[in-house]
Amino acid sequence: MSLFVASYLAFLIQTGTMPAAPAAPTKPVAKPIVAAPSIVIETETRAPMPTPGAPSQSLGFDLATGDLAGSRVAATVTAIEVVDAVQKFYADIQQVTAKFRQEITNATFGKKTTNDGKVWIKKPGMMRWDYYSKKKTTGKKKKTTVIKSFISNGSYLYVVEHENKQVIEKNLENNLLPVAVTFLYGKGDLKADFDAALDTKSGYGAKEDLVLKLTPKVQSAQYKNLYLVIDKTDFHVKQSVIVDGAGNINNFRFYEPDFEKAVAEKWFKFSKKSVPNYRIVTDDDDKKSKDSKDSKSE
Repeated sequence: MSLFVASYLAFLIQTGTMPAAPAAPTKPVAKPIVAAPSIVIETETRAPMPTPGAPSQSLGFDLATGDLAGSRVAATVTAIEVVDAVQKFYADIQQVTAKFRQEITNATFGKKTTNDGKVWIKKPGMMRWDYYSKKKTTGKKKKTTVIKSFISNGSYLYVVEHENKQVIEKNLENNLLPVAVTFLYGKGDLKADFDAALDTKSGYGAKEDLVLKLTPKVQSAQYKNLYLVIDKTDFHVKQSVIVDGAGNINNFRFYEPDFEKAVAEKWFKFSKKSVPNYRIVTDDDDKKSKDSKDSKSE
């Protein structure tokens, strides 16, 4: 996977902010629903966000786990068995819609930022992550808008940033998404990319939860450790926490899941015609930018 794609996956899982286009670099930036592909803002009524420290509602789904079920989990479960059960859970899911809250902690300055959004997943290989922003309009009313989106139709990934009016387009045939993302829709093997251990010291999750500590087998600046907080009754992921090479912490909590409502494929389609005034950055632009930098360094 190229460094270009890695940087945008870092956005999705690590920062919730978007780097600017290569020709105009800037520092990273971070309830209506955007209707694909026209990106029209609609009205959405959202429940209050969870308060800090309160138990979050999580992605729940029934899963028969045989010997891993019930009280035997606490007594006999191993990290590898938990990883297998988690992957089986997501392999059995056909679609899901959920809201998420993301808290990012900067290790250097101790600063915390919070992002809220909504995620849609549909097999095979389709995902959409919308990030919301609330702005005051009149009086105490706030208008909720989508400020950026990750849209994958399984073949292409589109990173749509409305504030900077740009779209990054990546061909996923040449740039595969990491398994830390693809396992959400049942692809990839966490055991192939990570060493797994059961964690009891991080403090993540509730007392009754299982916590997996995943360490990448190949050293990465994006992942020092990935923690998955898991409900041991069915092995769904309630929370994911990424600690990067600099010690920054990115904490995702999922809530208000819906596994029954059909997810239309239109949510994963993107038309460049819907954003005629946006700059489109493609694979070719990335290659030209890299070649230009290489030639100047020679």
